[in-house]
Amino acid sequence: MTPDDLKDLLKQVKYPGFSRDIVSFGLVRSAALLEGTARIALQITTADPQVPQQLRQDIEALLRDKPGVRQIVVDIAVATPKTPPRPAQSAAPGAPAAGAPLKDVRTIIAVASGKGGVGKSTVAVNLACALAQLSRAQGRGGVGLMDCDIHGPSVPLMMGLAGQRPGLIPEQQMLVPLDAFGVKVMSMGLLITEETPVVWRGPMITSAIRNFIQNVLWGELEILVVDLPPGTGDAQLTLAQTLPLNGALIVTTPQMAATQVAARGGSMFSQVNVPILGVAENMSWFEDAAGNRVALFGEGGGARTAEQLGTSLLGQIPLFPEIRAGGDVGKPIVVSQPQHPASLAFQALAQAVLAKLV
Repeated sequence: MTPDDLKDLLKQVKYPGFSRDIVSFGLVRSAALLEGTARIALQITTADPQVPQQLRQDIEALLRDKPGVRQIVVDIAVATPKTPPRPAQSAAPGAPAAGAPLKDVRTIIAVASGKGGVGKSTVAVNLACALAQLSRAQGRGGVGLMDCDIHGPSVPLMMGLAGQRPGLIPEQQMLVPLDAFGVKVMSMGLLITEETPVVWRGPMITSAIRNFIQNVLWGELEILVVDLPPGTGDAQLTLAQTLPLNGALIVTTPQMAATQVAARGGSMFSQVNVPILGVAENMSWFEDAAGNRVALFGEGGGARTAEQLGTSLLGQIPLFPEIRAGGDVGKPIVVSQPQHPASLAFQALAQAVLAKLV
């Protein structure tokens, strides 16, 4: 049995709490069968002592009866996350523990979706801008937007930052996020050219996200909005292990194809002990010239998703061409037309999210 054969077998071992296997997560450092002894080396990052124990048991159970395998040696190198566990309930609401990455950031929320094409980044951008407006009006701290959609970083375009580069403090090797509409922004799209494809495997994605956490001078923020890539995988796992997320907002559209996947994506956060703040239903309806609402993608999907996840439907965002146009020209509709019906919907969503965080 070759090392590649062993790795193919190890694809049957799922990381505890996830549907992805340990090979695609990039956790298998080596695998070999020598003189009847299967030697497997893993490297993982976790604060949960049950995770390596479960992985060891699963690997041994998988290989025990395989031809040519007489002995199994599983070596698991465990690194402790650089962020302590989530703050105790007695701590100030949303306050990261002292010494944690982003220790000056009071609240961190993830915006996620089960599938692509539901307008998750559009929601994240307008939500961040609406939160910044509310924060200024209430005399609170600043707002940041961390674009972790590594393969499809669209936030720079939507925030009017395309082609710009973040600052750098060489002696500290720290990046300085850009500012747009009162929101501090960091994205992979600010570090590469628009023509450069991001063809990366899991460990490189993990490294990029950790750099955004540890090597960016976010400063004091009231809220950091994290725009996740669609689905469940390396980015979500890294964030759950590295950041004290205060909650996740699940974005879906009304149709069944989106809501089924959104519910599965939301369940992932429950498995890694991240509270689900609620569901945002995007593209809920279209208004024709006469003001009539047309449910282009069906109705009720956001409410059904919220019910499945045991949470609330926090907002419904109508479908207006002005939303798309604002993203294309780099001026979100919440900023360019604050009294537009779509802007009012995003502002209501921001207020609902803040209410969940109190």
